[in-house]
This record gives sequence, C-alpha cells and structure tokens, in this order.
Amino acid sequence: MARPKIEKIRLVLVDDHEVVRVGLKTLLSRATQLQIVGEAASVAEAITEVTRLKPDIVLLDIRLPDGSGIDAGREILALSPDIKVLFLTSHTDDDTVLAAVMAGAHGYVLKEIDSKGLIDSIEKVVSGESILDPGIIQKVLSWMKGQAVPGNFVKRDPLSPQEERVLALVAEGKTNKEIASELDLSDKTVKNYLSNIFSKLEISRRSQAAAFFAKRSSH
Repeated sequence: MARPKIEKIRLVLVDDHEVVRVGLKTLLSRATQLQIVGEAASVAEAITEVTRLKPDIVLLDIRLPDGSGIDAGREILALSPDIKVLFLTSHTDDDTVLAAVMAGAHGYVLKEIDSKGLIDSIEKVVSGESILDPGIIQKVLSWMKGQAVPGNFVKRDPLSPQEERVLALVAEGKTNKEIASELDLSDKTVKNYLSNIFSKLEISRRSQAAAFFAKRSSH
C-alpha cells in the first residue's frame, strides 16, 4: 500500500540580495518538508509572486529597494489573509519591530538564527503559532510600556477574569497547549477564549494581543 503523500509547506522568499536568497534556498532545501516555490527582490515582485503562487508562507525582509517589507506584508495579508508572513531580517530597531507586529506579522526572527531555528520557526508559524525572536521580545515590550494606551482600547468590551488570565499567558508567549495545561482547560476551550478575546479587542493575531497587554500593563 502506497504511503499517503505529505503536503509540503510552500514558501516564497523575499530579499533584495541575491546572495542571501541563494543561501536561504540552499539551507532550506535540506528540509524535506519545505518547498520554495518562488522568490522576489522587491515589494512589487513580492506582491505579484505571492498573488500568483499563493504559498503557505512568505519569508520577508524589512528593507527592500522600492519600499518597506512591512508594507508588502500588510498588503499580502489584505489580499490573502490565509498566507502567513514571517519576517527574517537583521533590523532590530524598536519602531521597525513594533510596526511589523502591529501590521499583523505572524513572526519576526533575526538573520543570526541558525538553520534548525529558522526551519522550526517556519513550521510553527504555518501551524498557527506566532514567533518573536527572544532577542527582540524585550525590545518590543520595553518600547510599548513607554507608550500611552490608545483611547479606543478603553471603549472595548471588558474581558472576563478567565480571558484576562488567558491573555496574560499569551503575552508570555505560551502556546495553546501550555495555556490549557496551566489553567486546567481543554485546547478547544482555550481556542474559544482566544476567539472571544480577539473579537473584543478587534484584533486577529496573538502578537497583537501581546502588544495590547503590554501597553495596558504599563498603566
């Protein structure tokens, strides 16, 4: 009996340096579960290729010759909400990281990451997790704690005590399984709580929930 065919993760690379793209293709080709279906060197090319190829995930640099990768990511998500966007960049300045998170990025990792870490990050993002490089989490949280909470946050429906507990654990970077274990809940119940939290806060990403929690906790 033939084994069932395993669906590969389809990926588009976006970086304006050919050497970087070649290196990434070489590195990622070692992972049998990944398939690089396209590449781009600019915002315009990225949007064109992603629209044409409809990959599972886009590996995206911040600095591109015709604009910001953040703008590209935002447009990609607007056109194709099911596609995951993972930033792979050397830029760690606070404004850039925060902009990427608030634009709806599913992950943000630094180019210093090793090959196993990058492949793991790609798989986790495709499976629905949000990834932030440990080296930049504190940068984001520190920046946000110095900011005021936008007025419209105050007007939203209040979270229940249990939703508050779930939100706090999301802000710590815990997965649904870890939250379920800590609060003695089922995975499905945690998903339901997250759905309610996202609806009340008018957000769609775990990273945005963490950003809200950090902003509010600073007051």
